[in-house]
Amino acid sequence: MTTLVLETEPLAAQIKTTDETLIVDLVDGRSLVIPLSWYPRLLHASQEERQNWQLLGDGYAIEWVDLDEHIGIEGLLAGRQSGESHQSFERWLAARDTTSYGTA
Repeated sequence: MTTLVLETEPLAAQIKTTDETLIVDLVDGRSLVIPLSWYPRLLHASQEERQNWQLLGDGYAIEWVDLDEHIGIEGLLAGRQSGESHQSFERWLAARDTTSYGTA
């Protein structure tokens, strides 16, 4: 059996979002386009919240602090969707709805 060995760790350089996609530009020049439906917290976030991201380390992962969302680049390349349970997401969404009513 043949296996693929990555010679360099895939790293993100830049992140963009639309209403439907997450676009990750890698340092090696590739771009990944991922449906936001794979990551419900991003899908339910405002554009402002989606733009408030930071790279972890040299770009091995992306973090959205406001959303408590962390996505690894290797996982994106492997096609891994969010592993969050429906129950966990529903709790997060309910807490989010409660806190958003108190803001202007």
